[in-house]
Amino acid sequence: MTAPDATSSAGTNAPATSWRDSLAVYLQPRVLIVLFLGFSSGLPLALSGSTLLVWMREAGVDLKTIGLFALVGTPYTLKFLWAPLVDALHVPLFTRAFGRRRGWLLFSQLLLIVSILLLAMTDPARSPFYVALGALLVATTSSTQDIVVDAFRVESLPESEQAAGMAAYVAAYRIGMLVSTAGALFIVSGFESTGITRSAAWMWGYVVMAAMVLIGTITALVATEPEQSVRAEAATQTETAFTRVLHAAIGAFSEFLSRKDALAALAFVVLFKFTDAFSGTMTAPFVIDLGFTRNDYAAIVKGVGLAATLIGGFAGGFVARRYSLATSLWIGGVVQALANLTFSWLALVGTNQWALALAICAENFTSAIGTVIFVAYLSALCQNPLHTATQYALLTALAAVGRTYLSSGAGFVASATGWPLFFVICVLVAIPSLVLLTWLQKRGHFETLGPVRV
Repeated sequence: MTAPDATSSAGTNAPATSWRDSLAVYLQPRVLIVLFLGFSSGLPLALSGSTLLVWMREAGVDLKTIGLFALVGTPYTLKFLWAPLVDALHVPLFTRAFGRRRGWLLFSQLLLIVSILLLAMTDPARSPFYVALGALLVATTSSTQDIVVDAFRVESLPESEQAAGMAAYVAAYRIGMLVSTAGALFIVSGFESTGITRSAAWMWGYVVMAAMVLIGTITALVATEPEQSVRAEAATQTETAFTRVLHAAIGAFSEFLSRKDALAALAFVVLFKFTDAFSGTMTAPFVIDLGFTRNDYAAIVKGVGLAATLIGGFAGGFVARRYSLATSLWIGGVVQALANLTFSWLALVGTNQWALALAICAENFTSAIGTVIFVAYLSALCQNPLHTATQYALLTALAAVGRTYLSSGAGFVASATGWPLFFVICVLVAIPSLVLLTWLQKRGHFETLGPVRV
């Protein structure tokens, strides 16, 4: 592998900005709208993921079945298939009343609330099939909401607010995930302390999470339709629905695939976060199996972990501004892989809260560095404003392949190897992405993207 280059991608002639100006941009109404929509996007992910896995483990579901439940994230992988529909079609009543983007946003949130309530009514111990079906519905409606929010964010924010909007979105997304993980677990414990059964406590915990989606619904009602969306709607009024969908789909895919080394870049998108995804699938069962309580998991894994994630996000931004995109990807890829060794160490230490906190902080900090740099790379790949929503949906869907399909066998690997060796394997699965990074760097792939602003 070649050593990463050390050239800086930060602009040298950018005008100086005061701290007051830098902070004021986060209070702009458009950025605040994006912030609350970020919360709404982050909330559902864990409800069909890590939180659901804790529920299933407590219900006595075996590790192999839990590992296979990574497959319910399939909609996050395939969402690019219906992204052109979201771009081009109207939702009866909703589009007429609220506009092109807001109509889809409200419609997807309504379906999301219903899906979470249906999942709340299932029982992992008795009917894992219906749990999987409910989780699949949550993932489908959640990924649809993501498509709309991404398009809304890109279209509603001017260039001067895009960076702040993305930062606000990512921070709020993480907080939404915290609420649906640590928050949900504390809520379930609270309901259980009132004397109701554990199964009923989990049901009411999910009902509360469904109510939390209303934060995004209220935000969508308060927001205004992006001007770019209004203009696009006016420009395509004479086209049939089929024509609009066809133009959105073909234009996005053909433009991207015509680029040099497009397939290698797509493979890199799939594999870059695979090391995180493979270990993350089994983090919740691992912590529970070591003997930590549900509240330990909520307070340390999701509470302390959030602080490490936010700090890591700032660190990732610093790395991306200081170094070139290729160098930043090298740094992010290596540190997020090596952080898995802290879990191998924790498996040997056993039930020790300080050791758990240290391992979680290391993993979340390095993962956030990798995520910020990775998002910068995805944004750089979406260079055509006519197809941003569909192309971004394609790339984020491909990024979810590792979490959904490639990670589905993690439970089998963990059962066969034991926890210490399993997390060593999690480090090794990062090697293919680094090999691809070397190849793309030699091919001049990153130079074609131009300077990347974070």
